[in-house]
Amino acid sequence: MKNHLVKRAGILFIVLATIVTGISTTNAHAQTFENGKNQSHIKLALNAFSFNDALLAKATPEKPAFTLFDLLDWCAAQNIEALDITGYYIPTYPEVPSDEYIYELKRRAFKLGIDISGTGIRNNFASPDPAVRAADVERAKKWILVAEKLGAPVIRLFAGEIPKGYENRWDEVAEWMIECYKECAAFGAQHGVIIGIQNHGDMLQTADQCIKVVKAVNSKWAGIILDTGNFKVADPYSDIEAVIPYTVNWQVKESVLGNTSEVKTDFIRLMKIIKKSGYRGYVPVETLKLVGKVKPYDPFVLVPQIMKELNAAKDSMF
Repeated sequence: MKNHLVKRAGILFIVLATIVTGISTTNAHAQTFENGKNQSHIKLALNAFSFNDALLAKATPEKPAFTLFDLLDWCAAQNIEALDITGYYIPTYPEVPSDEYIYELKRRAFKLGIDISGTGIRNNFASPDPAVRAADVERAKKWILVAEKLGAPVIRLFAGEIPKGYENRWDEVAEWMIECYKECAAFGAQHGVIIGIQNHGDMLQTADQCIKVVKAVNSKWAGIILDTGNFKVADPYSDIEAVIPYTVNWQVKESVLGNTSEVKTDFIRLMKIIKKSGYRGYVPVETLKLVGKVKPYDPFVLVPQIMKELNAAKDSMF
C-alpha cells in the first residue's frame, strides 16, 4: 500500500511539473510576442547584379573568370543566406543552360547552405511590335523552366521602356504588358514559379501603376518585385509601403532616389515599414555604380558594408 501511494505521488509530481513547465513556456512565448522580439520572418539576400562587372568580365591569363559558383562561395564566406541568381550570368544566356549546369549550381548552393531566392531575365513587354512581345514571352517560359529546376521560387520580369510616341498612352501599353504577364503567370502556375513584375523606372514608375498592373493580371502566381530605388515620386517610402502587400521579392538599393543619388536609404525607416506590413520572405540587396560619379565601386567591399547596416537595422526593429 505504501509503495502504491509513493508511486501515485511520483506520477502526480510529474504531471504538475509538466503543467507548470507548459505554463511557463506559454508565458515566455506570450511575453516574447508582446515585446515584438523574434518576429522577423525575413531573410536578407543578395542580388547577383551587384557583381555585374566581375561576372561579365572575360577571363585572362592573369585573372580567371569570376563565376556564379565563385559568387556562391563568396556569399558563404560572408554568411549571406540567399542569392538571386540572375540569368545574365549563366554562360549560355539568353539561351537556357544544360540541366547538368543547372543542377550543379543548385547542388553547390545547397551544399553551402545558401537559398536560391530567385532569378531573372531581360524582356520587353512594352514593345509596340507584337512579334517582339511574343518572342519575349516564349523566352520567359523557357527560363521559368530553368527557375523550376533551380528551385528558384520567383522569376523577375520587366515591363519595358515607354515606347517612343506612346508617352501619353500609358494605359494602351499597359494592356500589352498585362496580357504578356497573364500568359507567363499561367505557365508559371504549371511549374510552381511565381512571376515577379519589377518596377524599374520604365513603364512602372509609381505604386499606383504597379498595383494597377498586378491587379489586372489577377493571379496568385504573379506579384511585384519591389525595387526600392526606382519609384519616380516625391516620397519613395510612401510608394514602397503601398506596394508591399503585392510584393513577392525585393531589390533594396543604397538610395531610394536611384543610382544618381548619394543620399543613403534610411534602413531603420525601411525596416519599420517592413515590420508594420507583416511581409515574410526574402529581401535581396542590389548595389549599383553611381552614375556620373567618380566614386570607385567595389562590390566586394560595398556589399558586406550594406548587409551589415541592413542587418543592424533589422535587429533593431525585430
